[in-house]
Amino acid sequence: MASVVLRQITKSFGAIETIHGIDLTIEDKEFVVFVGPSGCGKSTLLRLIAGLEDITSGELTINGMRVNEAAPAERKIAMVFQSYALYPHMTAFDNMAFGLKLAKNDPDTIKSKVLNAAKILELTPLLDRLPKQLSGGQRQRVAIGRAIVRDPQVFLFDEPLSNLDASLRVQMRIEIARLHQEMQATMVYVTHDQVEAMTLADKIVVLNDGRIEQVGSPLDLYNHPQNRFVAGFIGSPQMNFVTAPVREVTDGSLILDLPGNVLQMVPLLNPGCAPGDTVSLGMRPEHLTVSESAGTLPATVFVSEELGESHLLHCKLSDGSIIVIRSSGESRSQAGDSISIVIESSLCHVFDRDGKAFLRPKAE
Repeated sequence: MASVVLRQITKSFGAIETIHGIDLTIEDKEFVVFVGPSGCGKSTLLRLIAGLEDITSGELTINGMRVNEAAPAERKIAMVFQSYALYPHMTAFDNMAFGLKLAKNDPDTIKSKVLNAAKILELTPLLDRLPKQLSGGQRQRVAIGRAIVRDPQVFLFDEPLSNLDASLRVQMRIEIARLHQEMQATMVYVTHDQVEAMTLADKIVVLNDGRIEQVGSPLDLYNHPQNRFVAGFIGSPQMNFVTAPVREVTDGSLILDLPGNVLQMVPLLNPGCAPGDTVSLGMRPEHLTVSESAGTLPATVFVSEELGESHLLHCKLSDGSIIVIRSSGESRSQAGDSISIVIESSLCHVFDRDGKAFLRPKAE
């Protein structure tokens, strides 16, 4: 397998630049996920690595070799598409073998490689079936098998699970994770689903408007987002944000004036603001609890979602801000109830007017 290095990569379509100076290193055997909203440039960046789009400027290397001008077939990569892209008149075996036949591999080699890939993907009993006789998950496994038989240096996945229903997505997610562990391959995976990103990735690249917002492990991005965009994108349900003026700055903390005349202290490292400044307080739904104590944040429930193992309370604060609370067990709160909310201050995040996160102490 191989590392992939992008140095100041840009992509323009005419006068419009869509990828803006990307610097990124994907290590050998690493599973890297590009994640971001629609139109952020993640699929375009994947296509630049694959050679399906021309790089406008910058340098792309795979296994130390510059490949800017190399054709896709010369890059030793294999790509799995969202649409499966299987030939409907060919069996699963023939679909997986097609690229090898084009490369004029001998029949014994083709058979050996296809059967080995089928064994890895648990497709052996299905090799004589046409795509129409396979489920969506089985068709996607055939598409992955077609990539495996080529012995690529890098696997590229372009939203491969988007066409599957919820249960199949979970099943295929587990199979792709198992495949990575078994093959120890370099994999680059594009998705708009942050749950897929969190569960699959060794390293997540969060993209927005053709730029990298943050790169890190799933837990790094979850616990220490560098800006409000990353904080709001990573996590489900997403982080709550409340705009609040700074009442006081102390050594290692801020005191914020929250809706309902509630003062909230938040520990920070070197707070870079002054009394009177306006900041955003970020609170994850699982770090909020309902309390009957006085002095906590007052709110009114307008929707209660029962999820079985947990419940989500959608609440409105006195200034009209909406926040969500995730709690375990059965909820006794119903729409219209007035509640009080306790904030776990040590797990809060604070962002300045530009959305940049203030540093907070790391958990021991």
